[in-house]
Amino acid sequence: MFSKVSRMQRVHGFLVGCLLALPLVLAACAAGPRAAAVFPGPAAGRAGHPHIQHWRTSRGARVFFVRAPGLPMVSLRVVFYAGGARDGGRAGLAALTNSLLSQGAGGLDADEIARRMEAVGAELGSGSLRDMAWVSLRSLTDPRRLDPAMAVLAKVVGQPDFPPRALERKRRQMLVGLRQQRQEPGSVAERAFYRALYGRHPYASPPDGTEASVRTLTRRDVEAFYHRYYVARNALVAIVGDLDRQQAADLAERATAGLAEGDRAPALPRVPPLQKAREIRIDFPSTQTHILLGQPGVRRGDPDYFALYVGNYILGGGGLVSRVSREIREKRGLAYSAYSYFSPMAAAGPFTLGLQTRTAKAGLALQVARATLRRFVAEGPTAAELAAAKRHITGGYPLRIDSNAKILEYIAMIGFYGLPLDYLETFNARIQAVTLDQVKDAFRRRIHPDRMVTVIVGKAG
Repeated sequence: MFSKVSRMQRVHGFLVGCLLALPLVLAACAAGPRAAAVFPGPAAGRAGHPHIQHWRTSRGARVFFVRAPGLPMVSLRVVFYAGGARDGGRAGLAALTNSLLSQGAGGLDADEIARRMEAVGAELGSGSLRDMAWVSLRSLTDPRRLDPAMAVLAKVVGQPDFPPRALERKRRQMLVGLRQQRQEPGSVAERAFYRALYGRHPYASPPDGTEASVRTLTRRDVEAFYHRYYVARNALVAIVGDLDRQQAADLAERATAGLAEGDRAPALPRVPPLQKAREIRIDFPSTQTHILLGQPGVRRGDPDYFALYVGNYILGGGGLVSRVSREIREKRGLAYSAYSYFSPMAAAGPFTLGLQTRTAKAGLALQVARATLRRFVAEGPTAAELAAAKRHITGGYPLRIDSNAKILEYIAMIGFYGLPLDYLETFNARIQAVTLDQVKDAFRRRIHPDRMVTVIVGKAG
């Protein structure tokens, strides 16, 4: 979301920040084992998991904070219910609005914003998806560096200028990206998949827009979107870093000081289930055929989530050891990779089974994929498969939270989707509690192989 110059400056600024922190890290290493008490990991709850503190700012933004006194750094993210699902028929509006925040704010242009961040070794970022949009900051906690970085962040979040020249530049970049997508069979398949899966639901609209919609977006559209959705009661602030509670509260207040209180965005409509199977074939001059099949799956916080998560690890989420990969890739050599996954969102995100294969083998590969899915739904996993899946999922869990950046992603997700604050603490226990009967029951009730969308992108015939 940054210009080439700004991106280079961000990289340089981040390196400056690392160099500034290096003496502290080296000092801790030189001090030997005793220094571990000075540089521990994130503040822990039960069994060493991050402990999440929660409160609201004076303007109504929710705050989620994990104290991490390991290094003198802080990562902060301001998240809004302002993703592509809120475009309201103007596909790409949420993405364009978010990308313009750092292109001019509070009288500063994009170059000056980048220079000020570089001067203090801080890193500014932004992004948007279907459900959410965000602005992020990573900085040293030294007030001489953090205070100037926070001043810029507050302008970007609360005082964007939406410069007309920057808008036209971003529009051109979006159009270039959309034209590139037309040359990528995977992108073509994904866009067709979402359209077929969601119909008139907001999730059907591509977050990066269409060439037709992006050309029609105006500065007035951007300003109206910002004033509706970039408000305090529609925001949350996630913070991980070497701070105490009061310092984190001060940062959250400063980050949202320029926002109007506003109102929370309304809940998205329920995703209707598919009533029948549908197959879409798109002729494309590629050497391989891309295949996606699936249906609306689950929302975040769904009571069946853990049973479906463990079951899908066995079906297609566990890499080479999963059934889909074993049947399609290992036994028959029909594809280099074959997989399945759930994408939980605010409303029911998709369940997807995908693969890429030689065009001449596409029919057979699809037949095997469908048969593998039907058998799994009908019979479920074996006890050995379930035990192995639990072992792999829980064994890999520490790697999910081994950095402040990863913890920040998790607490932002927990806050955004209203998950329990002990989600990270209880994750492994919830996985271990899943039974064979729960997996079988959840898949039989929730997954319907005879009512799925299938998208096939490749050479005709």
